[in-house]
Amino acid sequence: MRFDVVTLFPEMFSALTQWGVTGRACEQGLTSVHLWNPRDLCSDSRKTVDDRAYGGGPGMVMMVKPLEDTVKAVKAEHGAKNLSSGPVCLLAPQGEVFSQKIAKDIASYGNLTFICGRYEGIDQRFVDRNVDLQLSIGDFVLSGGEIPAMAMMDAVIRLIPGVLGDDQSAVQDSFVNGLLDYPHYTRPEIYENLSVPSVLLGGHHAKITDWRRQQSLKLTLRFRPDLIESARANGLLTREDERYLHSL
Repeated sequence: MRFDVVTLFPEMFSALTQWGVTGRACEQGLTSVHLWNPRDLCSDSRKTVDDRAYGGGPGMVMMVKPLEDTVKAVKAEHGAKNLSSGPVCLLAPQGEVFSQKIAKDIASYGNLTFICGRYEGIDQRFVDRNVDLQLSIGDFVLSGGEIPAMAMMDAVIRLIPGVLGDDQSAVQDSFVNGLLDYPHYTRPEIYENLSVPSVLLGGHHAKITDWRRQQSLKLTLRFRPDLIESARANGLLTREDERYLHSL
């Protein structure tokens, strides 16, 4: 999986490319992150990428040409390497809210180009001419698109085969089956008079599986009841699940 990221602050992405699971994935060649600064394609001495908004108002607006020239350079490199260019994605408040399903879709693309806006916004003509997909991570304001891009890339990279030590880790994460994950425990068996649930100590795998499923349902009903309704609508709940939910 290849990511191309258009950003005024490429240094921020070292948090993703040099650390943890995603850093190892980059080191092992399971994914690659290519950073593009629009200032590098500006021809003026000041490397200007923004200007005042027509119609007035606070803040500056990112200009069309530096961004469009950068996207053209990204696609030219794809062509030179015989890669098919994937979608161009803008991180924007009006975008569809990112989800595990979207992460799985992106993982199947092969490559994706993220546009990380800054300042007051991006000239709409760039969006109209170049953007295929718009995504958001929620209804709140950030200073730019870099943090949302890194969050989405982290979610996608985890789904690439071989990235996690155990591929079952990705399968069992929250939201993968439409529900929240079950509680986890490790050693010591007793901490400050709090014990690990006895079912996890008995080695009976069928009972452990049932317990984990019930705990997942219980947590989801308590904290995200909307996910229960969604799972029900998508046929992800069994009759046993429904009986247990009814008992709660």
